[in-house]
Amino acid sequence: MTHVLSKSDRSYLDWPFFDQRHRDLQLQLDAWAAQHISDGHGHDVDQACIDLVKQLGEGGWLTHAIGGKTYGAATDVIDTRALCLLRETLARHSGLADFAFAMQGLGSGAISLFGAEEQKQTYLSAVARGEKIAAFALSEPEAGSDVAAMQCAATPDGNDYILNGEKTWISNGGIADMYVVFARTGEAPGARGISAFIVDAGSPGFEIAERIDVIAPHPLARLKFTQCRIPASQRIGEAGQGFKVAMATLDVFRTSVAAAALGFARRAMDEALHRATSRKMFNQTLADFQLTQAKFAQMATAIDSSALLIYRAAWQRDQGKKVTKEAAMAKLTATESAQQVIDAALQMFGGLGVVCEVPVERLYREIRALRIYEGASEVQQLIIGRELLKEFAATTSGEEK
Repeated sequence: MTHVLSKSDRSYLDWPFFDQRHRDLQLQLDAWAAQHISDGHGHDVDQACIDLVKQLGEGGWLTHAIGGKTYGAATDVIDTRALCLLRETLARHSGLADFAFAMQGLGSGAISLFGAEEQKQTYLSAVARGEKIAAFALSEPEAGSDVAAMQCAATPDGNDYILNGEKTWISNGGIADMYVVFARTGEAPGARGISAFIVDAGSPGFEIAERIDVIAPHPLARLKFTQCRIPASQRIGEAGQGFKVAMATLDVFRTSVAAAALGFARRAMDEALHRATSRKMFNQTLADFQLTQAKFAQMATAIDSSALLIYRAAWQRDQGKKVTKEAAMAKLTATESAQQVIDAALQMFGGLGVVCEVPVERLYREIRALRIYEGASEVQQLIIGRELLKEFAATTSGEEK
């Protein structure tokens, strides 16, 4: 790994949000990633992702992406602070490595939280070892942020369900061994009539309809289900509880998306500091200019602000507290700030910053999707506003009484 990574600030590990086990975990992963994770992934992104899942499994890191020691997890309940530290660290080394880790957690999260014993035994250990690749299939062509608009349907048929419809923007689509699929089962209108199912790759009636190329390459696809028969035993949780399953799963991992953005921002800052202090201009270095120093001040403040919000939310969740508002604040701030930090870093590189596969160019492409997936920035604003109004209403109601 490049020398730039070795200069990263680690003083935040002394913050009181963390236990010693968290500090040790971060240092261990950082050292492991420096030996095993490469910046680039070549042209075969599918194979690179498959290899990374295997590496992360063999390294023992995927045990932190699932819950339940019985099934090979590091902890019985997913440790949010550990999850965030791992994603931040991996993102600083490689966006695709972070993606591979995160999708193993998100793709199997519903099973960790709501799965039956047999489902957990069948899937979780294999996910933790990197032997099964997981995917989370919620979005549809006409149902992204508005989950209640879902059209994909699962109709009961004896001891089975018949699944028909499409899913799109599905990460790990085309390489996953199992997909957690959400479909309308009709117990009630809107979000209350959705259920979650585990669909194995290769199931009759299930096909990868289209592979999707995006600016930061990773496995992505549109899925199609045509009279796909799924045993009722593959349903996760109760019928009609799929929206609850989906939101609970996203609630675990939303803060970790912010952590990945933070990892990208830290890497961009490291690259920019190295560039500015070594680039000679007008008989001085780029770093000697007051404009450069002012920009670094803005970047550093944005990074620390994001980190404080992220690890506050992670700590609160690990204390068993509701973090709907706090997680939304963390994701909104971290992803938007990281975009600004990375843009500023790229500017310091001048023309070199837009050369393909230069670290800041790659970061510029990597960060953009994080402002959209698992709740776009605009959705996070709505969540924060809604939660504030709820809190205010509860307070004023108490005063009236």
